[in-house]
Amino acid sequence: MIGSQVVLGHIAEKKVAALQIDGKLHDVLIEDTTQLPIGTILRAVVERPVKGIGGVMLQLPNGHGFLKKANGLAPGQTVTVQLSGFSEAGKANPVTQRIIFKSRYAIVTPNQPGLNISRKITSEKLQDELTLLAKSAMDGCEMGLIIRSSAAEAELSEVAEDIQVMRETAEDIATQQGLKPEILMDGDNPHVQAWREWSDVKTVLTQSDDLEASGVLDQIEATQSSWVQLGSGGMYIEETKAMITVDINTGSDFSPAAALKINLAAVQDLPRQLRLRGYSGQIAIDFAPMSKRDRKPIETALRASLRTCPVASEFVGWTPLGHGEIKRKRERLSMSNFFK
Repeated sequence: MIGSQVVLGHIAEKKVAALQIDGKLHDVLIEDTTQLPIGTILRAVVERPVKGIGGVMLQLPNGHGFLKKANGLAPGQTVTVQLSGFSEAGKANPVTQRIIFKSRYAIVTPNQPGLNISRKITSEKLQDELTLLAKSAMDGCEMGLIIRSSAAEAELSEVAEDIQVMRETAEDIATQQGLKPEILMDGDNPHVQAWREWSDVKTVLTQSDDLEASGVLDQIEATQSSWVQLGSGGMYIEETKAMITVDINTGSDFSPAAALKINLAAVQDLPRQLRLRGYSGQIAIDFAPMSKRDRKPIETALRASLRTCPVASEFVGWTPLGHGEIKRKRERLSMSNFFK
């Protein structure tokens, strides 16, 4: 299949959304029915401060949460927060007070006033039209608004409707009061996330057998192998309790440029492989042996590939042993959780 397509379906009653580009699985989202989805907005109750790091432990409807930079909050006080990531078993859920209401064309930001248009929208005429639309749609509201780049391909009426729905939802949540932990708004499931984030893809498959017929199921199953073939070499991507490890090997290529070639190929595909496996946190990369002068092009290529990934990731630097280190936000659960 040439081009892009979104495939929606179910695996064992869990909603699944997959993005394919030229037949290759580019991204996949699988519903976790054991946890609240990221983006869920909650009323929480402060339990106790965590000394030394300026955070507090919170009582949530589904357990415990941890809020960073929470100065001024006292035990027993209620606070509205949003789930910002997944936690490991037995640990508190990470939450934030910087709540956002995100839809297909617009993001309403209650705690960050101001009207902003995506920098990816370069047409001055369209920028002016969207600016006027934003001012009109948010008139009388002190909340902030971001118009997303996807609005460039939409009708102005669709963008206006999207903003109106998000504004009304945000204003409704702001009026909610209570003394006990409570879910105020559910986060989006994978099918809604696909509609929201992959709006530029026109081909959407929704039949019950499309996951299998498109080859998505086979490619999801392939992520259970730690080995990724890249030409004559490849890389092992393995999950440990402490971190994710990546071991890059040249395989049967013994040419002088083998290490540089396989390292470049690996860092270009690594963000996709991490996405498909749901890996995050600390990531250590053991590159195929190379000279120090080759580190710069490898680092440049890695930083470039990380910028294209929707999961926030950062190349931290090199260890004394020559390993590369990445820090990646815990926005998804490891795919291994769905195949236990």
